[in-house]
Amino acid sequence: MSGTGVTSAYDRARGEDRAALVGYLPAGFPSVEGAKEAAVAMVESGCDVIEIGLPYSDPMMDGPTIQDAVHRALTGGARLADVFATVEAVAATGAPTLVMTYWNPVDRYGVERFARDLANAGGAGLITPDLTPEEAGPWLEAADAHDLDKVFLVALSSTDERIEKITSVCRGFVYAASLMGVTGARSAIDTGAPRLVERTRTIIDKSGSGLPVGLGLGVGTGAQAAEVAGFADGVIVGSAFIRRLLDAPDARSGLDGVRALTAELAEGVRAGRVR
Repeated sequence: MSGTGVTSAYDRARGEDRAALVGYLPAGFPSVEGAKEAAVAMVESGCDVIEIGLPYSDPMMDGPTIQDAVHRALTGGARLADVFATVEAVAATGAPTLVMTYWNPVDRYGVERFARDLANAGGAGLITPDLTPEEAGPWLEAADAHDLDKVFLVALSSTDERIEKITSVCRGFVYAASLMGVTGARSAIDTGAPRLVERTRTIIDKSGSGLPVGLGLGVGTGAQAAEVAGFADGVIVGSAFIRRLLDAPDARSGLDGVRALTAELAEGVRAGRVR
């Protein structure tokens, strides 16, 4: 799938007067095959875009729920080949599928090689939370060569100048991190989130790129999804999906829980209205 897939998914959602629903799950959790099944179930139940996490031994930006899942994936023997295999399985559904990863594993694997293998698996692009635009030259070049999206993060602490720099190298969408610190589901959406999205959109509008803005880090219920869908182009959910799998007594119950949560969130993004 080409790198235009993510933008197309956002465009389709906007055409339906709603936000896109973006789901995250680490490869290898609850097992290699279980991750494929759960991610496909998320697509079938209403997710527009899927993020597959690359398990990493030092997930410094992740909250305890994601850390737990990543630890289980690593102890279960998940390998980089499993990440690409998971991407391939999910991309086969037609849903744009990105990999979200810290930069070190990509650098060690080889930037050009990673881009090639991700594209060959049908991946749409890469989300790189700890890679700065100043250090991203090799990735930007490899991504362009393989028609992959380049998704960077903006945060509450980002200055307007920094947001302009980050969004200028993004392709696919801009990932707005609504909460300072580590990720994880919250009981309420951070009050700075609408302002962050507004600031980012203003800068994007000036550039004329038309990039959508997805908001992540904290959404876990349909009501929260509706709230975020009222001001963001995309609602990104991760920890809440993982928690359904962690709390399930067996694999089948876990899949049922993922499907039910996806349906609830999909209803939520349809209740909210984006600009």
